[in-house]
Order: sequence, then structure tokens, then C-alpha cells
Amino acid sequence: MPLFVVTPLAATFLIMIVGRFVKDFNKYYTSLTLLFLVIISFSCLFNIGENVDVYKVGGWQPINKIPIGIYMVMDGFSAIVVCIINLIGFLVAIYSISYIKRYTSENYFYALFCLMIAGMNGVVLSGDLFNIFVFLEISVISAYSLVAFGVEKNELEASFKYQVLGSIASFLILFGIGFIYWKTKTLNIADIREAFKTGYDKSFYLFVQLLILSGFGLKAAIMPFHAWLPDAHSSAPSPISAMLSGVFIKAVGIYVIIRLFFNMFVITESMAILITTLGTLSMVIGVFLAIGQWDIKRLLAYHSISQMGYVMLSIGIGMILISRGVKQEVAALAIAGGIFHLINHAAFKGLLFLNAGAIEYTIGTRNLKEMGGLAKSMPATSATSFVASMSISGIPPFNGFFSKLIIIVAAITAKFYLLAALAVIVSIITLASFLKFQRYAFYDKSDEDKRPEAKEVPYPMIFSMIVLSIVCLLLSLLAVPVVRDAVLTPAINILMDPLKYSSQIIGL
Repeated sequence: MPLFVVTPLAATFLIMIVGRFVKDFNKYYTSLTLLFLVIISFSCLFNIGENVDVYKVGGWQPINKIPIGIYMVMDGFSAIVVCIINLIGFLVAIYSISYIKRYTSENYFYALFCLMIAGMNGVVLSGDLFNIFVFLEISVISAYSLVAFGVEKNELEASFKYQVLGSIASFLILFGIGFIYWKTKTLNIADIREAFKTGYDKSFYLFVQLLILSGFGLKAAIMPFHAWLPDAHSSAPSPISAMLSGVFIKAVGIYVIIRLFFNMFVITESMAILITTLGTLSMVIGVFLAIGQWDIKRLLAYHSISQMGYVMLSIGIGMILISRGVKQEVAALAIAGGIFHLINHAAFKGLLFLNAGAIEYTIGTRNLKEMGGLAKSMPATSATSFVASMSISGIPPFNGFFSKLIIIVAAITAKFYLLAALAVIVSIITLASFLKFQRYAFYDKSDEDKRPEAKEVPYPMIFSMIVLSIVCLLLSLLAVPVVRDAVLTPAINILMDPLKYSSQIIGL
């Protein structure tokens, strides 16, 4: 388990030292490091099952069942997110081999990239609040630098806005952690839950939950905490846009919200309704903000807000049913839909940002009005972007269809008919948005004479896009019961039954 953090951290230092003397060491060593992490992350996913693995850093054992050391914890849910981080990270590293040649200081890029991966892996595997915060800061500081990597006016402005709002988020999170420690005298997630179960006054409990939700909501860019995302995602180099949207907002935002509200706090109906409301607002407002965009990366950025809304909506429905103690099988279905869509979004949104990067790399513009007719000259980019566009729009047999279907079925079964209707409407508007993208980028030839001659991007970029498009198709298999039971069910069970998580850590 420590290898998920130690390996990319070591790569950061080696790249900064050896990369100065050995040409191209940085790009190939980064790819090899992430390939190693992909192998061990999928090995963990298929071996973890219903178990909870705990690594006690420094070998510190609990005293009187009180965990006093730093714990790294892997279960079915964290294993899925670790696989997402490292797989998308590996493909982005391969893509960057060609893409990042247009920038100077490649060494800094790859070092910061490895540091960001180490931070995200650390957040997902930390079993205590303080180390979640430490790794969160490692990853976000790397992200701030990578957003500004082009050091032009737009990049610097976007990075500054991101830093200001990110600092507010970090303050809220640290403030919340401080209040929790003040009351419970512990920072271990499982131990905090035991302390909270004995009961505190409702006003304090609600205040802490709001602090934590606001802080990590800002990191996840859910409404109304989304202001930094469109600028940051559109201004960053495209490989980093793919990481920020496909992985980052999940690992340091959505994942932590789900983990803490299921495995640390006792689920309350009022908080469940709030999370569902925020998810619904994100889903609806995000798609309406997206459809009017002509800059392809801003269009994709607003869709990230909308698609994360689906995840929060589905998880929120599950929380409402759990808090009411009714329809537990429907709650499990809603949580399954949320996690399934989380995985799917990483694949199709990562691919869409790589497609956008390929188009910008070739013709030097992100404006859809200045494109057209690229399907013939860029067949690989065109084909993979079609797969991703259909996936995010929820068209069968692509992966997005199945996760959205599960979310809608769960909402109907739970008798949240309005939420189900909104999910369908948003999916239709999403399809309209991506049909616009396909038409203006690849098939509308009216402006062909105005743009420079296009040609297909280099092979490393094509490789990453093709692999991700295959992943988009293969993820549909998660709807098959056998595959779902192997991958999704352990994650659902650990969230539905907090005792499964805490008993392995504090030995209940």
C-alpha cells in the first residue's frame, strides 16, 4: 500500500535530478512508474474483495483499541478510485510524450505530475483526517502549478483564481478537522465515528458537516462552489485538463465526501437532502451553462460539473433512503449507479479532453466555429471523440447509458420522479451539446478554407485516445451481474455498512 505514495514521490525527485543529465529520462520514467502503479492497483482491486486492508505506518499498534499511528486503508471503494487515478495517469503520461514538447521545462511538468499522482493516491488511502489534508495539499499545489504551466495571461489568471478558491476550501476543511479533533480527541476516521455515535449536540454536528461539505465541495466543483473550474480546466495543458476533470475532482472531492459522510458521520436525512439538492443543481445548471459554449474545453469543463451532479444526486438518494431506514436494496442500487458513473466519467471525460488537446495541437484553436471537416484528416481523433461523446450522452451500448439508467431506475423506484425526469432531460441536452461538438469540429466543412491544413496527431497521443475509447466500451460490462458483483458490490457494502470499515481498523 505505501508504494502508491512512495513510488511517484521517488519519481518526482529522480526526475528533477537525473532528468537534468539524461535526455528524455523524465517522460519514459514517468510512464514506467505509472504502468507499475496501474499493475499493482488492478491487482489490489481484484484481490481485495470484501476485505479491508490496513497498513500501520511505522508499525504503531492501537492502545486500548485507540489507533495512535497513521493508518493507510484500502477497501473495495478506495481500490476502485486508485485504479482510476493510476490508469488515467498512465495514459495521460503517454499522451504527454508528444503533446508537452510545445512547452519548455518538461522536467518540471513530469515532476509536478508525479507529485500530483502521489497526493491523490495518498488522499484515497489515508485512514485519518490529518493525512487526507496533507496529501490534499500536496496534490492541489501541484495542480495550481500545472494549470499555470503555459505561463500566459489566461493560464496565470485561471491558476490565481483556482488558488484563491482552493485556499478557502483548504481553510474550511482544516477548520472542520480542528472542530472534530476538539470534540473527539482523535483524527482516525473509524475512531471518530465511534466517538460521534455516543452523540453530540445536533447544532455542532451539523456545523462540522457543513464545513466539511463546503470545503470538499469546492474541491469537487459542485454547485455553487464551481467558479474556479471552467477557467482552470480550459486554461491548463490538455493532459492536465484530462487529469483534473477525469480524476482530480473525484479523488480530492467526491471520493472524500462519500467516504466521510458514509464511514465517519452518521447519515442524517437533512444532510442527505442537501447533498441530493446540490447534486441536482449541479446536474441541471452545469448542462445549461455548457450548451452555449463555443470553446471546446470550456464546454467540457461545464459538463464535468453536470456529470458530477449525477454522481452526487445518486449518492444522495441512497443516503436519504438509508437515513429513513427504508428500501435498503434501492439505496444500494442508487449508490451503485453513483459509483458506476464516477468510473465512467473518468474514462469518457478524460478521453474528451485528450480529443480537445489533439484538435488544438493540430489546428491551434479551441473555437468550434473555426473548425470543421476534421473527420477525414484526423480519423483516430474523430472516431474516439465519437465514442466519448456517445458515452457521456448516455447512448447505448456505451458505458454512460448503463450508469445513467441505473441512476434513473433507482430514482423512480425510490419515488423521486422529478429527479428521474430531470436526469433524463439533462441527458438529452447533453446529447444536443455533443452533437454540436461533433458537427462543428468534424463534419461541418463550411469554414474549411479558413483553417490551416490538419493532420493526425503523433502515435503516443493516438495510443492513449484509442485505449480510453476501448475502456469506454469495456466499462459497459459493469452492468453485467457477475462483473458488478466483483467490482462494485464490495464498494457498495463498505459504504452501506460502516461497521465493516471500522471493525478492521479499531478491532470492534
